[in-house]
Amino acid sequence: MGQVGIIANPASGKDIRRLVAYGTIFDNQEKVNIVRRLILSLAASGIKKIVYMPEYYGIVPGAADSICGRHRPDIEIVQADICLSGTQIDSFYAAEVMARCGVACIVTLGGDGTNRMVAKGCRDVPLLPISTGTNNVFPTMIESTIAGLAAGVVAQGLVTGAPAINPSKKLIIYKNGEPVDIALVDAVVLNDTFIGSRAVWDAERIIKIVVTRGEPHNIGISAIAGNLAPVTPYDDLGLVIEIGPGNLEVRAPIAPGLNEKIPVRNYHYINVDEVIEVAAPCVIALDGEREVEVRPGDDAQIKLTFEGPKVIKAEEVLRAAVAKGYSYRNM
Repeated sequence: MGQVGIIANPASGKDIRRLVAYGTIFDNQEKVNIVRRLILSLAASGIKKIVYMPEYYGIVPGAADSICGRHRPDIEIVQADICLSGTQIDSFYAAEVMARCGVACIVTLGGDGTNRMVAKGCRDVPLLPISTGTNNVFPTMIESTIAGLAAGVVAQGLVTGAPAINPSKKLIIYKNGEPVDIALVDAVVLNDTFIGSRAVWDAERIIKIVVTRGEPHNIGISAIAGNLAPVTPYDDLGLVIEIGPGNLEVRAPIAPGLNEKIPVRNYHYINVDEVIEVAAPCVIALDGEREVEVRPGDDAQIKLTFEGPKVIKAEEVLRAAVAKGYSYRNM
């Protein structure tokens, strides 16, 4: 039987945007509740082993220990062998270890930033992302009971390929000719010279935005694209927006509760494999967090690709599984 990985980020849903905006706090006890239901559904679907990311709160062990004896599943739960740092890099290393040890899918609890780190390490292992972050464009709000059933189906190889499992886009950031980082949703060029506070909420600092996707129902910087020229996750396109005085003004929810008017100088679609030049000096924020400093003299570009992680659509997985008779048997 297939193995499933769980990466639950204890820091997701708690950044500075809770102070400067009006986001809901996803506390870690609620993540324990989510993972408890996830474990039960994985066991019910036939999964016998879970590999999880260790972290300082103990979300997965806490969830497993809180399952009452009557419902306690026959499932092995082991932690990924990583050196715990208590930072976002743990998600990357955990995904890397899980991919190496043969997990067939990874369920994530976090926002866009968590999934960006997981995507850097998961190789070809598909992701089923559950939203527990601030900006939740890449992950989706899904009941973990359903997520666990879908992950179990995929891990056992009962459903493969589209429309249940789909490729995603990503942006590759190059500096002086070398790839240095990625984004799954947006890369935002800021008029800053150092990283400082990581989260982005002040639109006045934005120079340029490059997105893989942006729809009117999104929250975050990609919502500007969504309210200007929407791009879906499945389009062979991205969008570039230059921010500044011009003939357009777009209202968009750039953070929870903050609907801002954004001046737009220019915008245009870009094709897959197209490269956008970035002028130095600046800071590039990736999926909502400042990550890359571009200093005077540096040469920087952003490239749109369709080489992002494979993403599981739980509803399509379960629909296909039921069509194959997964959920019933003849008596």
